[in-house]
Amino acid sequence: MSSTPAPAPSAGDSPLSLCARAPRVPADRLVAELVPPPRFDAVRFASYVPGPGQPSQHEAVEVLGAFAAGLGGAHASGAGKRRWFGGRGRKAAPAGPRGVYLDGGYGVGKTHLLASLWHAAPAAPEQKAFGTFVELTNLVGALGFQQTVRTLGGHQLLCIDEFELDDPGDTVLVSSLLGRLVDSGVALAATSNTLPGRLGEGRFAAADFLREIQGLAAHFRTLRIDGEDYRHRGLPEAPRPYTDAEVTRAAYATEGASLDDFPHLLDHLSRVHPSRYGALTDGLRAVCLTDVRPVPDQATALRLVVLADRLYDREVPVLASGLPFDRLFGEEMLRGGYRKKYLRALSRLTSLAREGKVLVNG
Repeated sequence: MSSTPAPAPSAGDSPLSLCARAPRVPADRLVAELVPPPRFDAVRFASYVPGPGQPSQHEAVEVLGAFAAGLGGAHASGAGKRRWFGGRGRKAAPAGPRGVYLDGGYGVGKTHLLASLWHAAPAAPEQKAFGTFVELTNLVGALGFQQTVRTLGGHQLLCIDEFELDDPGDTVLVSSLLGRLVDSGVALAATSNTLPGRLGEGRFAAADFLREIQGLAAHFRTLRIDGEDYRHRGLPEAPRPYTDAEVTRAAYATEGASLDDFPHLLDHLSRVHPSRYGALTDGLRAVCLTDVRPVPDQATALRLVVLADRLYDREVPVLASGLPFDRLFGEEMLRGGYRKKYLRALSRLTSLAREGKVLVNG
């Protein structure tokens, strides 16, 4: 929604601009950041609230809690590894699944549960890792395959959020990495996205995930998690877009806020690798956007999805003018193979827009 221009603020108090940032992320930061993001830093199984009439959500908490307890402080070196494989000198079949896969729609709390598993695993933080599929592939790109195996091979647990089944090349790479880590005694947990063109076919995600990881499939127990998107459970509709003047005033009045024209931001994202989008948001307390309009193409849309994920992870509220967020992605995009990603992004942006209302309303 456009409007008359905002009054010119005084010099020296300009907000930040995402378009002015071009971060460089060293490999050691990529490793250090393999922990649950700020939004999920304090979550635990006890804080997960199952939806009404959703027994699968109750079951998931119980199964994952037992899985965490069963790790018993084991990791790839020493007694823990011998326990997994049944003793010295031979690899016996493990007593139970060494991996869990959370199968469910967006907004049912899979990331909450995955992060709770990470927190519950009885090991030091440096012996367990948590990251998205994209962050894991970025780590391999920065360190190289063998060094990544050495870096993660001493861990007790690796949690992978949003396993990208729609990227065959990277799926093969990560599957090979997971095979090496399993041989080192690392326990695995994952959630995943869906393959293009396979939407609406029932419980396809679990089957596709197990097929893509091939030889590792036997190590995974699938947990189906049903339910509605908790971000909208019992909440009002997304707030209306504000005027350019309201967004601009809020940006100037909020310490640590950024202010960018939406089309310019989309253009800037094309010049920043998605692995750096987390660093792009360093120190931000709010993101203010003017002239929100439909995303022009799929490549741009997928970059916006990554940015939405990083903003949501870091609990950065969003205030916007222009079109409402539910009109970001055209009907053709929402019918295509990346539908699940786009719906997740819309869900998360809507949640952040609700949080952004306080910037205008106080």
